[in-house]
Amino acid sequence: MSKAEERRLASGLNSMSMNCQEIMESKETTEDKETRSEQQDNMKNNLMEQTKIPQVRAIVERQDPSSKEVDDLTIRRFLRARDLDIGKASSMLLRYLKWRREFVPNGSVSLLETPNEVAQNKMFLQGSDKKGRPITVILGARHVRSKGGLEEFKRFVVYGFDKICSRMPPGQEKFVVIGDLKGWGYSNSDIHGYLAGLSILQEYYPERLAKVFLVHAPYIFMAVWKIVYPFIDKNTRKKIVFVDNRKLKSTLLEEIDESQIPDIYGGKLPLIPIHQSK
Repeated sequence: MSKAEERRLASGLNSMSMNCQEIMESKETTEDKETRSEQQDNMKNNLMEQTKIPQVRAIVERQDPSSKEVDDLTIRRFLRARDLDIGKASSMLLRYLKWRREFVPNGSVSLLETPNEVAQNKMFLQGSDKKGRPITVILGARHVRSKGGLEEFKRFVVYGFDKICSRMPPGQEKFVVIGDLKGWGYSNSDIHGYLAGLSILQEYYPERLAKVFLVHAPYIFMAVWKIVYPFIDKNTRKKIVFVDNRKLKSTLLEEIDESQIPDIYGGKLPLIPIHQSK
């Protein structure tokens, strides 16, 4: 190779190197801009929330003095559930306080109030995902309408939600659900129960649900799903994922460490009934 050819090759390589560097710098700049934009949006939303929390508190306290015991994080969840609309969030919070006094007058639901539901051994609580959010597993095939009726089922739902929320680590407000439908059949179908549980979640535990993994869903379940789906609000719908049986463990591993995945899904944690969890 002549010296002239060597110079041209060196010049070409240098030019390619500069072009690659420019592309990388351009890419990094774009990513930085996106990150800054996201951070700015979060800061803006946080500032708006901080401004509106006292306004909601003032409105609610005038109508329900007991709301003085409600903390700012709770008010923030109700605000987020209503897209930061002060009036709607205030009304929602007032309904929640009234419901809580009437439905849970003692402050919590006792296991003695849900004997038939507890006996079905269908709800479990253990482990957490990579963000520290508690995980609950529900075995749908074990649910049947009990002699305790719809009211006992609703008390069991509240017992479960309260138990999960009590396990929240500092700085965390949401939980993850694995809804296992293996073996589910029409004998397990309970439209009134499903809608009641959904209503309790959406109306009285807003912004608590992080994600729902629906696993082992049989074809016949879809008939019930079509009935329930219209009652699920748009924000909750985004959190529900139907998991392909062939990708079950790999899907869970995206958000949950193997040490925290229940052993029935190839993980290392045995299922612990929610009424036995500490």
